Amino acid sequence: DFTKSNEWTGAKSFNRKSLHFIGSNPNPYEQAIAIIGRTLAAFDEDNLIPCYGFGDASTHDQDVFSFNPEDRFCNGFEEVLGRYKEIVPQLNLAGPTSFAPIIDMAMTIVEQSGGQYHVLVIIADGQVTRSVDTENGRLSPQEQKTVDAIVQASKLPLSIVLVGVGDGPWDMMREFDDNIPARAFDNFQFVNFTEIMSKNKAQSLKETEFALSALMEIPQQYKATLELNLLGRRNGNLPERFPLPPPMDGRSSSYNRPKASSRLPSFEPSVPPYQPETYHVRSSPAPPATSSASDNQLCPICLTNPKDMAFGCGHQTCCECGPDLQICPICRAPIQTRIKLY
Repeated sequence: DFTKSNEWTGAKSFNRKSLHFIGSNPNPYEQAIAIIGRTLAAFDEDNLIPCYGFGDASTHDQDVFSFNPEDRFCNGFEEVLGRYKEIVPQLNLAGPTSFAPIIDMAMTIVEQSGGQYHVLVIIADGQVTRSVDTENGRLSPQEQKTVDAIVQASKLPLSIVLVGVGDGPWDMMREFDDNIPARAFDNFQFVNFTEIMSKNKAQSLKETEFALSALMEIPQQYKATLELNLLGRRNGNLPERFPLPPPMDGRSSSYNRPKASSRLPSFEPSVPPYQPETYHVRSSPAPPATSSASDNQLCPICLTNPKDMAFGCGHQTCCECGPDLQICPICRAPIQTRIKLY
């Protein structure tokens, strides 16, 4: 989130500095990226991460820009952090704030992957823009487009996690989390990064709590995409979004470039990482098997236990049979991903 409000929403939580201030210590955006990176890195099979910015003078509330030229994905979270620190000094922060363009971009990526499960993590300093003349009970244009995008995204195997950094306010985002209507499944989760990281406890415990809070709904959301047969197929009715190139206009700004001695946050976990039951799956999924409703509830191997383990291809067995399998018993695809369902 590269909107102008980042310059003042760190007044309380970041010592009156811009939330994008680049110095010897990581800013809130760098911290959030690093913690999420430590948690998810082991589960991203190809280590390629699509990464985009929004809200600056080139995108406003209409577009996103890619972190790399030609929309090349970042190779691991280390490159995400490296590119972030290179891009920040080039930016003119602007606005208004809308999450619709970045959600649209994520939907394009899911479609291009053939319907593989993805998690979109949005890191932002504030809620969607709501002007003072917006009547009570009505949504601003940016709010309406964001709500529409979240509803549309529920037709795809896509989970959305909004990480709030800075001072907020976050009341509207909590309402988004709880009251978005007419979705195929609950695909949106809001986490207050500042609230968790300001607690009086050990840093490792705060990082673990943040990771748990951000990803705790993912297993159930993944299960919903299986039950709705969203995996492994294209929607076919979505407009394709193309990102802008990264900003290259190099301006003088208040954001210090990292010194030569500055180091990116370490990706060696200080505590055993939370093991989320979700993956950024890149293996080619097969369409879900069709069978009777009663058969669909039982493991196809033992025909006794209920299905509670899913593979990257979308097929399921029970947790007793699944760990010993090397290939899917339904589509014969090699098993690289196992997800426990609850």
